Amino acid sequence: MSDKLALADVVLHPVRLRIIQQLGGRNRTTAQLREALPDIPQATLYRHVAALLDAGVVAVVDERRSRGAIERTLALGDRMAAVDHAELLAMSGAQLRTAFLTFLGDVTRDFDRFLGAESAQSRELVGFARTPLYVNTEDLATIQAGLADLLAPYLAEREDGRQRVNLATILLPDL
Repeated sequence: MSDKLALADVVLHPVRLRIIQQLGGRNRTTAQLREALPDIPQATLYRHVAALLDAGVVAVVDERRSRGAIERTLALGDRMAAVDHAELLAMSGAQLRTAFLTFLGDVTRDFDRFLGAESAQSRELVGFARTPLYVNTEDLATIQAGLADLLAPYLAEREDGRQRVNLATILLPDL
């Protein structure tokens, strides 16, 4: 799957996006994915994992026998699970709308789950805001590179009691 637009088609499917979110910065077995995504039927989950594996977005990092079956441990693969700027430019308006609504739906589902299981400790970690910026494309590249450097130490799962949060960003021109 070398076609760049095909990557967007793979990554921006709602079920696949949820799988990618589960794997971000950590390894998960297929059993752990089933537990984290109980509303997705097992056959459907496996079919979408297979599509992500075929695209190189997800990789098998370990396999072991468990009750006569092979249990695979998965992680994000070598291919970035993000749609880049060139792919966004290549999309039609309808494709871009669908991609954006898929993204918003995923964020909304996470927020609804947070509200359903909210605790005082987790409330301290939630927030959202909008900030106007005055930039050109070079400025955005600089900001994105700086954010990547700033966030790098926090992208991998740790055993020191830190809680996982999701950071979502949206850039929209103010017209």
